Amino acid sequence: MSSSLLPLTSSFTTTHRPLKARTNQTQGFRVSCNAAQDGHNDNKLILPESQKLILPPNVDRRNLLVGLGGLYTVANLSSLPAATAAPITTPDITSICKDASAGIKNLDTAVRSRKCCPPALGKKVKPFVFPKEKTVRMRWPAHNGTKEQVDKYRAAIKAMRALPDDHPHSFVSQAKIHCAYCNGGYTQVDSGTGFPNVDIQIHNSWLFFPFHRWYLYFYERILGKLINDPTFALPFWKWDEPAGMPIPEIFVSETYAGQPNPLYDVYRKANHINERIVDLDYDGKDKDIPDKTQVLCNLSTVYRDLVRNGADTTSFFGGDYVAGDAPVGNSDPSVGSVESGSHTAVHRWVGDTTQPNGEDMGNFYSAGYDPVFYIHHANVDRMWKLWKELGIPGHVEPTDPDWLNASYIFYDENEDLVQVFNKDSVNLDKLKFNYIENSKEVFPWRKSRPARRNKSSQGVQDVKVEKVDQIKFPVRLNKIRKFRVKRPAVNRTEAEKAKKNEVLLIKKIKYDSGNYVKFDVFVNDILKPNEPPTSPCDPEYAGGFAQVPHGNMKSMFMLSSARFGLTELLEDTNTDGDEYATVTLVPRTGCDDLTVGDIKIQLVPILKT
Repeated sequence: MSSSLLPLTSSFTTTHRPLKARTNQTQGFRVSCNAAQDGHNDNKLILPESQKLILPPNVDRRNLLVGLGGLYTVANLSSLPAATAAPITTPDITSICKDASAGIKNLDTAVRSRKCCPPALGKKVKPFVFPKEKTVRMRWPAHNGTKEQVDKYRAAIKAMRALPDDHPHSFVSQAKIHCAYCNGGYTQVDSGTGFPNVDIQIHNSWLFFPFHRWYLYFYERILGKLINDPTFALPFWKWDEPAGMPIPEIFVSETYAGQPNPLYDVYRKANHINERIVDLDYDGKDKDIPDKTQVLCNLSTVYRDLVRNGADTTSFFGGDYVAGDAPVGNSDPSVGSVESGSHTAVHRWVGDTTQPNGEDMGNFYSAGYDPVFYIHHANVDRMWKLWKELGIPGHVEPTDPDWLNASYIFYDENEDLVQVFNKDSVNLDKLKFNYIENSKEVFPWRKSRPARRNKSSQGVQDVKVEKVDQIKFPVRLNKIRKFRVKRPAVNRTEAEKAKKNEVLLIKKIKYDSGNYVKFDVFVNDILKPNEPPTSPCDPEYAGGFAQVPHGNMKSMFMLSSARFGLTELLEDTNTDGDEYATVTLVPRTGCDDLTVGDIKIQLVPILKT
């Protein structure tokens, strides 16, 4: 695998519109938490419980939709067009919205509002049009901005904070966007044949990257409009290089030039603010290691997120999430490598653990109230760009129509409601923004593949560890668990490895979605007595599964899955010839009630660009 970056420019475009199965459904009303300013109630009708179509197990919803036209005609409803896809479709966000409750365990002590609905201005939703300007907004590293960049950014945030809370461009309204989309504000009433009782959740699936790209796209353009600067660009927290790993200095002080600092937020973990290195594998406890070691571990974490554990489309973006899939109870979604890795770690590392719900960054409902949220997600978005530009086979965006045609609605910089699609988010050239990079150097994390294990410290597999086919699943992860998992092949040739990646699947992870949860995964951590234990900096560390609270309150359990690349790990641990892999799951936080439903190893074909 080459260590150089091969820049790619996506040429993917598509002109077809999403195929939506729509009806004039019978009596039932949308519920709004906003009074429309024109006094008009949107009485779009939804299918009542008695007429819902119950799908038997193992029936593919998308195939079923093709034949639904006749069924709905018989029911005196408008016939449906033949459909090959059922993407998640956000409804008109100003007419359908409900107070957030998901992921907020302590509702009475929540420090931010749960009323996360956007203001209703009585406007119709418009289709998205790519920007016409020639100037590309160049996002800049927050730790190294020029005085002009920093001054413009402060002025824009100050102007946003000065707007009335009920203005669609206000700081509060922009913060509430994340709450509404992540904590149960919207349902899938406009998705597929209509699922009015199923919430939309943009985390823990393939919606994660495109949703947040669109969110920042409009946020950036709104800030530019507020200071009348069409070239305005956001900073990004460049936590993937050593100089950028502490919280950028411009966010730290309460005041600036004798005035309140608009970039400051009171709800941050106090001992992580001043000159501390972020922990990109944070598990709720500070590691007692030197800063130099933490930096090296962080670089290895970024490498794992983008290369080892992000080796294929599903592993990087997350699993399928289509119309009718419920955030709670979805049978087998999976979370992407960056989302569950460095993304979640930074959220929890910044959030104030003295607050009842980990506000601000430590809970999805409140994260948008901290300006750090946007610079963090700007770098998360940059991870998508860098992953793609690596030029590694398999690093391609999803091509499924259910992903391409998934859509969201935002207020744009002109206060218009705009519908955007995933398919239009893939080309930065067309969106007219990019990131300032130092193209003369290879990114430091690119050279941070964990060092190969010294064979002299290596023990042998403990055959007393039970094989997965001898274990009755699900198993509770209230203590360290070890499993022996049979591999589909051993000692594969380089040619075979170039065609398929070996991937560890931890499936049906059931956890209390109101908690912050994290467990670590080690593979073949087989050391001789008296050798130091493995850590997240070592080659045996496959990665972690971590979740910011985002499910329903008070012990509402969710299901997820996680994927970890093994091809390099087995080489680095000198175990590529072993028939079985020893998988160790180490609970870190929030795992007392967490269970795992299955563990397996598969060979995943590498898709060509």
